Amino acid sequence: MDPRLEPLFTPWKIGNCEIKNRIVLTSMGGTNLLGWMEKHHFDQEGARFIMEVAKNNAGLVLPGCQPVYNPMYGQWLYKNEKMYEDLKNWLPKFHETGAKLFVQLTAGFGRSFTISTMMETLYTNKLLRVLSKPFMDLDKITATASPSPNRWSDKVPSRELTVEEIKEYVAAFARCAKLLKEAGVDGVEIHAVHEGYLLDQFTLKYVNHRTDQYGGSFENRYRFPVEIVQAIKKECGDDFPVSLRYSVRSMTKGFREGALPGETFTEAGRDMEESEKAAKYLQDAGYDMLNCDNGTYDAWYWAHPPIYMPENCNLTDVEHIKRFVDIPVVCAGRMDPRAAAASIAEGKIDGAGFARQFLADQEWVTKMMEGREEDIRPCILCHNGCFNMCHYKGVPNDQDLSDSLHLSRCAVNAETMQWDKHYIQKTSSPKTVHIIGGGIAGMEAARVLKLKGHEPVIHERSGILGGTFIPASAESYKEKLRDLLTWYRRQMGLLNVEVHLREEIMDTSQFGNAPVIIATGAAPRLLKGVPGYELMIEACEYLNGREVGEVVAVIGGGLTGSEIAYELALKGKKPIIIEMKDDLISQKGVCLANSSYLREWFALHKVPVYLETTLKEVREGSIICRTKDGKEVEIPCDSVISSAGYISTPLVDQRKNTYLVGDCKKVGNLRSVVWSAYEAAMKI
Repeated sequence: MDPRLEPLFTPWKIGNCEIKNRIVLTSMGGTNLLGWMEKHHFDQEGARFIMEVAKNNAGLVLPGCQPVYNPMYGQWLYKNEKMYEDLKNWLPKFHETGAKLFVQLTAGFGRSFTISTMMETLYTNKLLRVLSKPFMDLDKITATASPSPNRWSDKVPSRELTVEEIKEYVAAFARCAKLLKEAGVDGVEIHAVHEGYLLDQFTLKYVNHRTDQYGGSFENRYRFPVEIVQAIKKECGDDFPVSLRYSVRSMTKGFREGALPGETFTEAGRDMEESEKAAKYLQDAGYDMLNCDNGTYDAWYWAHPPIYMPENCNLTDVEHIKRFVDIPVVCAGRMDPRAAAASIAEGKIDGAGFARQFLADQEWVTKMMEGREEDIRPCILCHNGCFNMCHYKGVPNDQDLSDSLHLSRCAVNAETMQWDKHYIQKTSSPKTVHIIGGGIAGMEAARVLKLKGHEPVIHERSGILGGTFIPASAESYKEKLRDLLTWYRRQMGLLNVEVHLREEIMDTSQFGNAPVIIATGAAPRLLKGVPGYELMIEACEYLNGREVGEVVAVIGGGLTGSEIAYELALKGKKPIIIEMKDDLISQKGVCLANSSYLREWFALHKVPVYLETTLKEVREGSIICRTKDGKEVEIPCDSVISSAGYISTPLVDQRKNTYLVGDCKKVGNLRSVVWSAYEAAMKI
């Protein structure tokens, strides 16, 4: 192990609870022990994930947050006593790992509850609203400190929570905590004065306009989380640890408007001055640890940092807040282990929180300890699998129901949290399998086939493995994607996969009856109907190194075009975005944390964006566009980059034992590429 990492592997205490090292798995919805958005039960799939993390040397493990009032079915968490018995029977095996378990409890989401189009229909139709109450009471689920707009939808506003309801929640926290303690859980964490969830909404002045004992003064705004910890300590004793998930700063300008790193702004929520006071106040109320980051749902990229956010984005603020408390402080949010270790060594923080990296590779801590960091499958911060709640103009949460109900799956690891669907089973009849295309899909298929006992052979027409993922990972801020590409190439070597470079296959008949996987990807959609289209530079050409001028028009404001425009601006160029739709990144599968960062970054840096605008002509030195009101406008520019999407380009093969994977089957994202390749390899 790198000696610089050693401070991560020293013991520490939360109250009287000793933790063997400073690695903390922070909670993610979907990794729950007692069910997620379903009837409460001891969740075997969540337990398997938690056990894998514990066996692989995490010190403190926090499963996904458990609402004390279930948004689905309206069930209180303390009412199903059997699941606590099941948890009690499971915990001795967990504790054999040496890890400690805190269960995170939440009062819920309030105005941050992710509303879908179906939920809008349930709420706006009076009859459906009544009929749906037994399994989804949106009026109760979305209630908050004061009447407020929902983060996702204008059609489902949030009403004010009553004092009677607040008292009911406080009592529920205490009852759940007692049951968890009796089951053998080492502590609980309260979620949270954090991320703009319900409890945080009470503390934030831009949401809370109450005039009773839960609004107005500082003490009143923080009364709800204070009463919760006091009730738990009364029920469970002072020696039962209670952590608090805590956002140091809200980094929020107002409803649905965050503040970017380095931005000068007026804080609408909790600023550092208030946080210094609040941290000590919450400690004195009884909390034994602060598990910290920044942000709210209105500034979601702080709590769920996309790849555009800087590494260790919350560390400086968390180090600052530790100076005002005597209890342990954990920092989370795109943490680099070496930076975390250095901060721990200097006494600036006490623990380091990690989440999504555990989804990509449950063994990553063990590999780090053993000096095998090159074997760690990296998280690329995409949110495609784990947290793809998507939002754009006119549409609330655009997310498949299966994704809403099954969070914390992973784009780069098809097995995580779906072991019953994706698994390696050794074959009894090994075959040679030819794979046409050496991009991510081809390499993932080869990896799974080799682990099953087959002999995959990759045929790649270029001189290097990687396919379109090479340009896709080329931007300066995409080092994590380049790490994933390196990991895949290394796997091909470690597994001794046969690879033929500079070999283009046009006809699969030469392989006889052998199975064939076609992973030939997609081709760019060229705007050949636009006069002057030949003057445009295709997106991958630019990403592969083609030079551009000073002012660059990017045709297409989807994710690829927006990321290219972002890269151009980072390099000092002057991008202009032309998009036919009424919003940027108006596409399913892109998490709001990712898309809102880019939209707000372009607005802050005054990048010209033409929405509902169509390219009509490309000229030397300008483009002609038609705006939504039918007017033609000439926009001067030095270069034009086309990012108009991609078209599947499968190699035609009529044989039965041929499988299409990745973008040649259907253009998607990295998740669809990896999962489809895994599934095809499973079938052989």
